[in-house]
Amino acid sequence: MIIDIILMVMPLISIIFYKYNNYSSFASGIIAMFLLLFIKNSENIFLIDSTSRIFIFMILAIYTASSIYGTKYIKKYASFISYNTYFLLNSLFAFTMLFTVMINNYGFMWVGIEGTTISSALMVITEGTETAKEATWRYIIIVSAGISIAFIAIILIYYSFHTLTVSLIINENKKSILIALAVALSLIGFGTKAGIFPMHSWLPDAHSEAPAPTSAMFSGVLLPVALYVVYRIYEIDRLRMLFIIFSITSMGFAAIFLSYQTRYKRMFAYSTMENMSMALLGIALGGYAFLGAIILLLAHSFGKAGAFFSSGNILYYSDKKSVFDINSIYKNNKVLGISLLLSSLAVTGTPPFGTFIGEFLIIYGIFKSGLWYLAIPVIIFIFMAFVSINMNVTGMMLGDENHDIKIPKIMLYTSLIMPVISLIIGLYLVVYHEIL
Repeated sequence: MIIDIILMVMPLISIIFYKYNNYSSFASGIIAMFLLLFIKNSENIFLIDSTSRIFIFMILAIYTASSIYGTKYIKKYASFISYNTYFLLNSLFAFTMLFTVMINNYGFMWVGIEGTTISSALMVITEGTETAKEATWRYIIIVSAGISIAFIAIILIYYSFHTLTVSLIINENKKSILIALAVALSLIGFGTKAGIFPMHSWLPDAHSEAPAPTSAMFSGVLLPVALYVVYRIYEIDRLRMLFIIFSITSMGFAAIFLSYQTRYKRMFAYSTMENMSMALLGIALGGYAFLGAIILLLAHSFGKAGAFFSSGNILYYSDKKSVFDINSIYKNNKVLGISLLLSSLAVTGTPPFGTFIGEFLIIYGIFKSGLWYLAIPVIIFIFMAFVSINMNVTGMMLGDENHDIKIPKIMLYTSLIMPVISLIIGLYLVVYHEIL
């Protein structure tokens, strides 16, 4: 348990070195990932199992990468809040997410999710523009409304079980109308933070206005952490059809929204909505589909971090946000071009990326569940998202114009490594575990 506590508070320890917080954030992430090798499964204060381990790793990996990338990026864009304050908030943000996925109590999970809002809201407003301020207010108001609904769900859970200990409630296997209502409300409440339709509207604004490393943290781990809480509450009473309806509806609207996006950061934000909806479908179906959801979330976290790092690189040299204002990336900077291309392929589930393995298993789970007719809209929505994103990215990649692209190497290569990891995950599963 001592190792568990040390791992969880490592981001907070980095705050002690306030003036060197960018470097201490990176160091704390590395040390925490090393400690992850030594923590044991438990159901005491902390709930540590194979599922929570993956989420812990995701948080630490993206937190570390964002800290590395942000050392140069934030120096240019920190105006409303200072450089050191940004990294202080980033460390608090990582801690609240680690707390959420490790704690063995639904009430404290709710506190952790609320904490992520408090710690991350000011990061959205780093640049201090009017649009960033508006996005921050929308983020706070909409997410707070959702969390209020989630709080009602927590009250109903306590009323039904007289405890909020996750492991005890899951093992009790008790059913009632109040419990079903609690699970349904949690889908709406925590689903707001996970970007599930129709509670998603904060997502594209916050992602597009936040600094690139914050957007990477949002899409790569914050939304999956909220989905983790939804899953833990879903284990109480598996309202499968309700979750399936929400997930497929959310996928459909995400695919539609993607079809007319003209700003690359908003485009990747809606891509996250589509991926989270697909993962929710896997959670609802269980079995092979649940395994696919976990693989999808893991591979997506790296791919989407790469996408937002690449987006940050584009904004860094061009100060332009529209896909129509960007071209000839590959000609002028091959590293940036490759990282953008690999990231877009990763987040759209292109084989053999890990995201493809995850989506394949979820679709396989649809057929295993006897719900083959659901595969038709799911495949159509995946195809729509694939075409929408990769057509825009192709337009940004190609061209013969000469541009002066000067980007710090640490930012370039961090954005390249992320989608490569997503690719390695896919290749590892295919070669060593014969998933396909």
